[in-house]
Amino acid sequence: MRRFALRIHYDGRPWHGWQLQPGVPTVQGELERVLLEITGRRRVVLGSGRTDSGVHATGQVARVDLPSRWEALELRRALNALLDPTVWVQEVRRVPPDFHPRFHAVQREYLYRVVTGPGGGSPFLRPFAWGVEVRDTEPRPVDEALLHQAASLLPGRRSFRRFARSGQPERGEICTIREARWSRPSPGSDELRFHIAADRFLHHMVRYLVGTMMTVARGERPLEEMAELLANPDTPLRTSPPAPPQGLYLAEVTYPPERWGDHPDRDPPTSRTPSP
Repeated sequence: MRRFALRIHYDGRPWHGWQLQPGVPTVQGELERVLLEITGRRRVVLGSGRTDSGVHATGQVARVDLPSRWEALELRRALNALLDPTVWVQEVRRVPPDFHPRFHAVQREYLYRVVTGPGGGSPFLRPFAWGVEVRDTEPRPVDEALLHQAASLLPGRRSFRRFARSGQPERGEICTIREARWSRPSPGSDELRFHIAADRFLHHMVRYLVGTMMTVARGERPLEEMAELLANPDTPLRTSPPAPPQGLYLAEVTYPPERWGDHPDRDPPTSRTPSP
């Protein structure tokens, strides 16, 4: 048997998240459906982590074991020929037999897209970003300086219990944020992008962080409350509601070179590559 790693893009709209669930379509289930079709037996696909319903990915990583007659390039072509058009395998590579996409990851990166102007209601943006003014009768401006100040509070190792969905104590609450920043894709754009990289994330953590930072930047709560939520996990303060799922992308998962290898087997670039 050979172990392969897949780097996967998907549009999260049609799927009930990554993880297999009975009776509903999931990305993991779609990959296993196609692998059954091309190999004649069920193959278990294991991902680097779950994404929720509606969340997108441009860097999900999964592994699958196949008979040694399979080659990486052949597998990539076969998968992309049969997968639903909202799922695309960017890369396939052979990895060591003990490669684990979740336990061997050293860093995960997420992107969150926010549109601050009325253009957020466009059908070409609404499914892929949070249009914060779409339902506002009186638009509230976003103070970009406050967004940058809020993001600057995040790097470091600390508890993020207040920024996680409750009821999951087994996951632990300590994360190390290595980078957190807001940017615009171009000068004058009404889109803001939040980039965050960490060793691990808690459930809904990025969405709670973005939701809280946006309420600070729109003048609905003081920056000091964001600082208190980060510094004191026992504070009676609560986060703001989480940002909606459609703006969130699992952007990249990083592995040590000895696990990931140095020679990916890729097809030439394809026009199906999304550019969020």
